[in-house]
Amino acid sequence: MPTRPIHEVLAGRPFLAVGADVSVREVTRLMQAQDRSSALVTEHGVLTGIFTERDATFRVLAAGLDPDAAAVGQVMTHTPYTLSDDQPFGYALHLMYESCVRHVPVVDGNNRPLGVLTARDALGVEAEAFGSDLERRQAITAIL
Repeated sequence: MPTRPIHEVLAGRPFLAVGADVSVREVTRLMQAQDRSSALVTEHGVLTGIFTERDATFRVLAAGLDPDAAAVGQVMTHTPYTLSDDQPFGYALHLMYESCVRHVPVVDGNNRPLGVLTARDALGVEAEAFGSDLERRQAITAIL
């Protein structure tokens, strides 16, 4: 799985994209409704930043900002690390680990968003490997 290209991991999964002028409250409501942990922030279809649950917690709530008055563009992570969809998933996992990030936008050659990889995707790799290992052990146990 880590050698698969990112586009296979994303497999048409929907993502949330919003404009920088949308209020934090509206973005977090959209995130909740769509069961997303992040929103990609775009201007004219081009990625300018990312807003995550951690941004909402630390940059809005902990900072005492009014989520109705604060625009997501004020509190987003500007120019986040990005990946192209032809890179191997293992590279994405390494980037997330080394950079201490949980979300990495995937963009095309024009910096237009194609999706977002999350730490949860990494857990999927581990769960898949665990399942394969468990099946192998059960088969060996049945033989013995």
